[in-house]
Amino acid sequence: MKFKIAFIGLASWLLAICSVNAQQPGNKVKVVGQMKNVMWKGQLHGNIHLDTIADKKKLYGLGPVEYLAGEILIIDGKAYKSTVVSDTKMKVEETYDIKAPFFGYANIAKWREQTLPDSIQTMQQLERYLDKVTKTSPRPFMFKLSGTVAEATIHVVNLPKGSKVSSPDEAHQGQKNYGLKNKSSDIIGFFSTQHKAILTHHDTFLHMHLITDDRQQMGHLDQVLFKKGTVKLYLPAE
Repeated sequence: MKFKIAFIGLASWLLAICSVNAQQPGNKVKVVGQMKNVMWKGQLHGNIHLDTIADKKKLYGLGPVEYLAGEILIIDGKAYKSTVVSDTKMKVEETYDIKAPFFGYANIAKWREQTLPDSIQTMQQLERYLDKVTKTSPRPFMFKLSGTVAEATIHVVNLPKGSKVSSPDEAHQGQKNYGLKNKSSDIIGFFSTQHKAILTHHDTFLHMHLITDDRQQMGHLDQVLFKKGTVKLYLPAE
């Protein structure tokens, strides 16, 4: 009798655990490594190999290539790596055979779509807007933007091989900046008020990577001017 009661209790406990797990949001962002360890401690090696991520369905993510040799973007389950070719040219390839020293990613099966208000044209305006409209939503979160950028500046890190890093200035040696105008693009972003110097720089809640619709240009987004009336904002459906 005692065994039967214990068995029923164990079964109920397992059922409760499964129920709790089933209610966990599938949009949860996983963060590997820390930006500050790369910038200040020179820990440039890869902490995650993207191909080891088991579930690649509806996967989104961003971060730099190990040893700061390029940029990474995952969008709708496809992974892209960009590397510097010259001051005006980059190489973008689709591959999961990449390692990153720090990286954020999430599986997002369903989005809530809205037109980005015309008043939101810059990164600073976008940051304030996202902070305002997601006060009651789970954080951190990944988001997506699709539309036309009137102007944008993206960069690709390109640290010379063998370089030692002990400051952000040293980490950005060799970096190349690329200007875009009137480009239809997708942007994958990460928003958090708790990850400064971990996955965002110390002065922002945002980390965003942009890829053009033709998949020929991709990099870390530094500046943007959105073209009014053309941009859709996608937030994870809760």
